[in-house]
Amino acid sequence: MLLVFLQDIRVEVEDRTLFEIKNLSIHQGDRIGLVGRNGSGKTSLLEVIAGERETSAGIVTLYGSVTLIPQLKPKMDKKSGGEISQMVINQMLSRKQDVLLADEPTTHLDAEHLMRLEQQLQNRQEAMVIVSHDRVFLDAICNKIWEIEDGTVRVYSGNYSDYVYQKQEKLKHHNKEYEKFVQKKKQLEAAMREKEQKAQRATKKPKKLSASEARIKGGKPYFAKKQKKLNQGAKAIQTRIEKLEKVEKIKEAPPIKMEVIHQDSLKKRIIIRGEKVRGEAGKCLLWKEFDFSIIGGDKIGIIGANGSGKTTFLRKILDQSEGISISPAVSFGYFSQMLEILNHNASIIENVQNTSCQDQTLIRTVLARLGFFRDDIFKSVNVLSGGERVKVAFGKLFVSDANVLILDEPTNFLDVEAVEALESLLNEYSGTVLLVTHDRRLLENVATRIFSIKDKRIDSYDGTFREYIIEEPKEDHNPLEDELLKVDTKISEVLSRLSIQPSQELEQEFQTLLRQKKGLMRRLDASL
Repeated sequence: MLLVFLQDIRVEVEDRTLFEIKNLSIHQGDRIGLVGRNGSGKTSLLEVIAGERETSAGIVTLYGSVTLIPQLKPKMDKKSGGEISQMVINQMLSRKQDVLLADEPTTHLDAEHLMRLEQQLQNRQEAMVIVSHDRVFLDAICNKIWEIEDGTVRVYSGNYSDYVYQKQEKLKHHNKEYEKFVQKKKQLEAAMREKEQKAQRATKKPKKLSASEARIKGGKPYFAKKQKKLNQGAKAIQTRIEKLEKVEKIKEAPPIKMEVIHQDSLKKRIIIRGEKVRGEAGKCLLWKEFDFSIIGGDKIGIIGANGSGKTTFLRKILDQSEGISISPAVSFGYFSQMLEILNHNASIIENVQNTSCQDQTLIRTVLARLGFFRDDIFKSVNVLSGGERVKVAFGKLFVSDANVLILDEPTNFLDVEAVEALESLLNEYSGTVLLVTHDRRLLENVATRIFSIKDKRIDSYDGTFREYIIEEPKEDHNPLEDELLKVDTKISEVLSRLSIQPSQELEQEFQTLLRQKKGLMRRLDASL
């Protein structure tokens, strides 16, 4: 059943066209992942469908109700970003709609809440359009991908991995067409040169030509005619070359070869050691005493629920807290979402060069990998979007004099393409990496060791994230948890309605739901 139809849509920002759509539709059962670079118009497209943004041209026809979960969530005292995100999601999911639009719903969610959201969406019936940089999430939810690229929307069938495969096949086909074009052009150019050379030789009278032969052939007029014919043939080939359908060569990302300071002396040696390191936040125990060592070249993924102490662990290392010893050769590069390392009044290239010993060619290569090409690098940081500033901050760290990168949630506010660029750069980086992220695909493809914070302890696992997941003991799922989640969702929805239009009926419903929640919690505690 058709739920949304977009026809002849054009969306503009200031004096430029953001994207155009000839026709696009959403049907019942569609679970669409919307991808594209930061600034390509993903949020704008969701707002157009939801009726929250006007178009410069075209018609949006709705055949059902639409709800939008926005990217920017309200700020609330004493609540973390993850708690706020979950609350807003629960409120939106409590409503009945035909089409659910979600703009980066996974931002700030830890692994537990992320997987819970996956289960919630998999069990729902409405059509969906989801913007997310989490590739595993898109794989789990989607059966179709919309990609905004070069101002148009292209549709791919399947989940995100299917989309990547189709893009790769398309790239292979393009490269084959380019090779055919180059080969055909070379053949024609060789044929044209041969005719030009023959034409040039035709102006010369053969030395062994007898007088009688000269009389028969007509002497110079004969050779002039032959030259003209050859020149005409050469021009005909030139016309064929000009009419060849040109196929542009796709630029491949050059490899990154950089010198990391003290790389040889730190490689495969213990560079950070912790003995009886205890984590506390005020009077709250985050984790018990923990011994650990980090070896030069390690790429450690640090995982755990929101509030478990991941950032605290990083800060203890940076501050060289009690029980932690660090090699004198270690130089830290620290990324946090506050982006304190950027000078907002300076340009991209000035920010990156100021702390780098690398040559400009490598710096430009890294920035190009992150999506900053040619004159882009001269833009001032204060005109960049949040996602673009994150990319500049990472580029600055990557080419800095640091040999240990400490990255605290670097993927938030990045598009999928930028996350994949970050992943590629980290894989090519020969230094040491400590990475806090909820991005499971990034952990799978980068981390060589895992530090897991859970139940007030830190466990070290020597292996990849995928191996860790396979070997981690699985907890039995209690169906009471699903019932509790449903009640929590209803409570959030009723509270939202109470804040807008209080009534005695809503208050009674709220009290009834609270009693149900308390009963479920008692049953859940008794079952443990």
